[in-house]
Amino acid sequence: MTEYRRVAALRTAADFLAYLGKLGVELPFDAELDAGAQASLAQPLDTGIKRVGNRFTVLPMEGWDGTTGGHPTELTQRRWERFGRSGAKLIWGGEAVAVRPDGRANPNQLMILNSTVEDLARLRTRLVQTHERHFGASDDLLVGLQLTHSGRFARPYDKQRLEPRTLYAHPLLDAKFHVDAERAILADDEIERLIDDFVAAAVLAQEAGFAFVDIKHCHGYLGHEFLSAVDRQGKYGGTFLNRTRFLREIVAGIRRRAPGLGIGVRLSAFDFVPFQEDTESGRGIPVQVGETYRYAFGADPSGLTVDLQEPLAFLDLLQELEIRLVCVTAGSPYYNPHIQRPAFFPPSDGYLPPEDPLVGVARQIGVVAALKRQRPELVYVGSGYSYLQDWLPNVAQAAVRSNLVDTVGLGRMVLAYPELPADVLAGRPLQRKRICRTFSDCTTAPRNGMVSGCYPLDEFYKARPEHAQLLNVKQAGQKA
Repeated sequence: MTEYRRVAALRTAADFLAYLGKLGVELPFDAELDAGAQASLAQPLDTGIKRVGNRFTVLPMEGWDGTTGGHPTELTQRRWERFGRSGAKLIWGGEAVAVRPDGRANPNQLMILNSTVEDLARLRTRLVQTHERHFGASDDLLVGLQLTHSGRFARPYDKQRLEPRTLYAHPLLDAKFHVDAERAILADDEIERLIDDFVAAAVLAQEAGFAFVDIKHCHGYLGHEFLSAVDRQGKYGGTFLNRTRFLREIVAGIRRRAPGLGIGVRLSAFDFVPFQEDTESGRGIPVQVGETYRYAFGADPSGLTVDLQEPLAFLDLLQELEIRLVCVTAGSPYYNPHIQRPAFFPPSDGYLPPEDPLVGVARQIGVVAALKRQRPELVYVGSGYSYLQDWLPNVAQAAVRSNLVDTVGLGRMVLAYPELPADVLAGRPLQRKRICRTFSDCTTAPRNGMVSGCYPLDEFYKARPEHAQLLNVKQAGQKA
């Protein structure tokens, strides 16, 4: 990967901007960072649910350290406390929480059930109390919960075994992940029961004190798969109206049973064809799909170019449903991770990046800007910023100041360096040794059965026995 320069090596703004120019990449960039109450990133924001105190958001991630009954553990609590001390004023779910056991992406994912709701309430309270200890008040803090069913990527009882539930026979993904479509496809009556489970989960989330729920529609999970179910027969597939019926029925149920609860949607606003590792170069290459590919929501028929016609229609639907808060992401970590989570170093089951990761960052920022320009009534949370590393504050400030996004979302960066938002807002220099360098260990570890965490940079995880286990996994992969 010598032709791609690591961001950590771009030590000056001039170096960074010159490299962007060499790549032909345009990113918003402020050479000087503001500080104090008038700084762009310190401005309050009306989310449509609550007025929050700044323009940083903690994005939801997938936890692998709960109990098999869906309860948080001390490791989960530590992570949520770190979210609270981040300084971000919007906590988008903390992490993905399954609405029922078969919807878990791993056996240790949190669930929201009658048996777990009190523990989730305590988890939220600890986050809020931590925030109050560090920042004095939480009246401008908004905490939600992401509700999910993992669909074709469910591993509810064994970390190494998929037990998928899907919506249609996919000509590429079924073969790639060894899916038996006849057994996996959900019938309409099963979807109706799942909708009831989402609504019941939302009721419990409100009881636990969460101000909003996210009806997850991203990353190849079930909500996202509805949007590409063009071949499905019946009332949940085919037309755009049918493919969005799942969301509309959940929202209607929440409004009936949990009045006053806010609703947001995290959306993969575009998707591409699946990628695979090239046997010679190790880079990701698109799977050959023939003349057209029908299953990439937000892409043209090639499956490799963004087309925002249906995503804009989806945003129109959100407005009709009186949902203003939308968190924009892209693709899937399972079959095209370079567009979803730009990284220099791939996870153990990934591939070397087929483009400089800064291209992927610019693509996500550009798509959010285009959506916001055409549907300005909504409130947009951006994704893909962590790969910017040392230059994250400069791009984030410029993006917010230029009205390209409303609030900047951080995921893996918060695992490595939770105080980054607080440091930026206070005008303190970044702690370079704590900046996420996208080593992808936070993905490689759980994919190999270990708990979530930042093993390279968080001393707490460096001291755990899994650290040595992870090193062995990576060394074995390099030898192979």
